Amino acid sequence: MLCFNASDPTGAGGLAADLTALASASCHGLPITTAVWLRDTRQLHAHHALDAEWIDDQARAVLEDVPVAAIKVGFGGSAEGLSAIGTILSDYEELPVVTYLPELAWCADDERDAYLEACEALILPQTDVLVGNYHTLARWLLPDWEDPRAPGPRDIARAAALHGASYTLVTGVPIDDDIETHLASPEQIIASERVERIDATFIGAGDTLSAALAALLAHGLDIGQAGTQALAYLDGALANGFQPGMGHAVPDRLFWAEDDTETAAADDTA
Repeated sequence: MLCFNASDPTGAGGLAADLTALASASCHGLPITTAVWLRDTRQLHAHHALDAEWIDDQARAVLEDVPVAAIKVGFGGSAEGLSAIGTILSDYEELPVVTYLPELAWCADDERDAYLEACEALILPQTDVLVGNYHTLARWLLPDWEDPRAPGPRDIARAAALHGASYTLVTGVPIDDDIETHLASPEQIIASERVERIDATFIGAGDTLSAALAALLAHGLDIGQAGTQALAYLDGALANGFQPGMGHAVPDRLFWAEDDTETAAADDTA
């Protein structure tokens, strides 16, 4: 599976999150680096976007060599990077595409605006499932929302569909003291989950969920099955999350392997 994303030295998000989530779903990841983040577990300090030509050359080198079953688009580095990715998606339009939009509050305003415009024009028309946080997607896709009622997942799905995305997977929908996640089309809610708020801030949860979803689609699951299983996997990764440094927590994307190891060790001891 082809993944466009940034290199994250903490291993919490970006390509590191993609590759471990894909391995959990028995998928071989083909990581295409779009940018290099300078970050620790507390915050992102800076980033360096790779030239669009480098992104294109990386992707085409492996696409001409290895059969690919699905594509995930994470952080594209820049508007120019998204342009290169959009051209590749159009050349492989038969493949399912999952696009994850991360929170871009750390970007300069002009960079963020250019990035979102490129994503809207070049990536969304070729996206099967758009994944993102509720507030991030609502601010982007429904900037002129005037209804006193807060937009729901289907409202966001309808707005995404106007730009070509078939489905949206909206995370972090606040409901009382809980959090809901909804996989939706403009017509219906296909899968949903409600969990209690976790008293921790995670890095890489969105990358983990979107990579798992893309891997399950690559295996041939339908959208409802893939969404349900991806959400269950993310729940396990967050429930077993850990804090590797002095900042935020990281999902344990290999929690299932640790359980097997612990069971085997307990059996040996007995």
